[in-house]
Amino acid sequence: MPRRLLLISNSTNHGQGYLDHVLAEIDDLLGSIRRLVFVPFALKDRQAYGVKAAERLKAIGVEVTTLTDDEAGRRLAGEAEAVFTGGGNTFRLLKTLQDSGLLAILRERALAGMPYIGSSAGTNIAAPTIRTTNDMPIVQPASFEALGLVPFQINPHYLDPEPNSTHMGETREQRIKEFHEESDTPVVGIREGAWMRIEGDRAVLGGSRGARIFRRGQEPEERRTGESLDDLL
Repeated sequence: MPRRLLLISNSTNHGQGYLDHVLAEIDDLLGSIRRLVFVPFALKDRQAYGVKAAERLKAIGVEVTTLTDDEAGRRLAGEAEAVFTGGGNTFRLLKTLQDSGLLAILRERALAGMPYIGSSAGTNIAAPTIRTTNDMPIVQPASFEALGLVPFQINPHYLDPEPNSTHMGETREQRIKEFHEESDTPVVGIREGAWMRIEGDRAVLGGSRGARIFRRGQEPEERRTGESLDDLL
């Protein structure tokens, strides 16, 4: 499977600007490709979001066209050289892609080798479902089934349990364990500042903070920057 994926936990690191921490990795993944289509549907103001992405990616000489959820958008998605799906609300993103018929187009193109970049919500939808998102269901998609570009679930913005916290609600780890009460699909909890780069059947963890791998009935496993994730593919 000739996948070329860059799945980013977050688009903005604390103390840095939009995409600062991952811009070089985006540039490297794209290679000679200097045009991409930006998917803005996770935010309400799609036009402003598209402008933001275009302004930032201009720094590496990449021209951005913002996707629309109409026939013109379906044609654009079918012809795109690369796609970048931005973060926001995962439920709104998935519903828009489903309702517009774009989900199937993006899946087919990405599985055929078109570079796909996702951040936060855009990373969530690369998994088989969005059942491990942190977002509120502000809208109701037809189903939770997403792009399925990887065989595991993803939890972007993963937060480690804080031993001294007085918060009495569930930790992220507890929520993922609840998921595994109903499913045996592995989950990658990817911390802010980290990303996964997947090319074909090879995957590596990049960025600054690593990830935790959760499997049903097992203790979480730590993976550090530069380590392989091939076993999950």
